Amino acid sequence: MINAQRRRIIAASLMGALLAPMGALAQNWPSRPIRMIVNFGPGSSPDVIGRAVATPLSQALGVPVVVENRSGAGGIVGADAVAKSAGDGYTLLMAAGSTMVVVPTLQASRLPFNPSTDLVPVAAGARVELFLVVRSNAPFQTYQDFIRFARANPGRLTYGSPGNGSTPHIGAAMLKSQTGTFAVHIPYRGSAAALQDLLGGNLDFIMDPGVAIPHIRAGTLRLLAVGSARRSSLFPDTPTLQELGLAGYDGGSTHSFYAPAGTPQPIIDRLNREINTALAAPAVVEVIRNLGAEPSPMSPANLAALNRADTARFAAIIRERGITAD
Repeated sequence: MINAQRRRIIAASLMGALLAPMGALAQNWPSRPIRMIVNFGPGSSPDVIGRAVATPLSQALGVPVVVENRSGAGGIVGADAVAKSAGDGYTLLMAAGSTMVVVPTLQASRLPFNPSTDLVPVAAGARVELFLVVRSNAPFQTYQDFIRFARANPGRLTYGSPGNGSTPHIGAAMLKSQTGTFAVHIPYRGSAAALQDLLGGNLDFIMDPGVAIPHIRAGTLRLLAVGSARRSSLFPDTPTLQELGLAGYDGGSTHSFYAPAGTPQPIIDRLNREINTALAAPAVVEVIRNLGAEPSPMSPANLAALNRADTARFAAIIRERGITAD
């Protein structure tokens, strides 16, 4: 009995010794700049949202929040960099929704980290929808014209995405699968690069996560359909792909913030509060809604639950339709 009691005392002492440095770290945090890694390129929707949040977050924490773009491999490069960083509260990931809810299914064998154990949810950023966009001088004026052209010219159309495994990539693959069409996929290191090639005449269409909206408004690009479960508040007269006959089509996902595993819970909780506050700031709301997205403040636990639900939804689509990371 004495030995058992001693073991409990020793175990409690060891646990206290392990937790003490973490408590001190959380109390003194932050004392230096925080690095926010965005796992897609400049001008992409994760980049736009991350930078919009970084400014008020920096003001709230009293230290610089430095945004660093680490794109490549459909967001895997940037996410892996954060997953392998110290869990000290000084490295944060702004990840495209696809990184956490599509890539684990589509590119499981290529992942150098485990999204469910090496990264911990901090806060949601924004729910992002997809928009089927073509050039204004394209030979099709409507969605129906577009599908007729694609069916009559298999392999002639090209489309860009922010990378293999991104939701725009999956969104286009779903479109092709459900309409019986074929188009050539060209992956980029971010949605902004794909947008520039569409504007330059090097692509025929994109499933846009919102960065093309200024060009739609200016008339240089044409919106044919919205790839979400409901119409966009920015374009209420444009039908969804579901309305146009693609049953169950929903390409929406949530761009969110994560930290390396092992980050102390008090730091996670503080970051969650400050990011949620930033998401309510009028300037941040305007930036996000100009992407056709919606701010999505929530707890880390609710973000984890949302990711599980979205992962199951996309996994079912990927398996049912045989979608691959081409």
